[in-house]
Amino acid sequence: FYELMTIQYKNQGFSLTTTGTTSVLTAPANGRCLVKQIQAHNGSSGSAVNLATQVTDTSASATFRIDNAAIAANTTRQIISQTLVLEEGDILKMTAGTANEIQGIVSYALLDRSQENG
Repeated sequence: FYELMTIQYKNQGFSLTTTGTTSVLTAPANGRCLVKQIQAHNGSSGSAVNLATQVTDTSASATFRIDNAAIAANTTRQIISQTLVLEEGDILKMTAGTANEIQGIVSYALLDRSQENG
């Protein structure tokens, strides 16, 4: 039995252009994402914007809210303080209270098992 797993360090940017729930990052079917940091910035010059962050656990067919915050104008907020694991197919989602104000980046390690044998 020979096992080969690669680790790729990646970033995924996002821009929330609507007030609908947006899928920001989806773990691939053959790998897991170890999310180390989620930074969200409110580019509004005037007011705070509410931001809800959820994870859809596809194996449980359920969505769980992991953060809810009002981000002040011209402010960047750290959404998580510890590593967040997205298992195969899980989805990180965000919902902004105002369109076209929130953008940011997700930094993660992708544990890719697509080259495994056995």
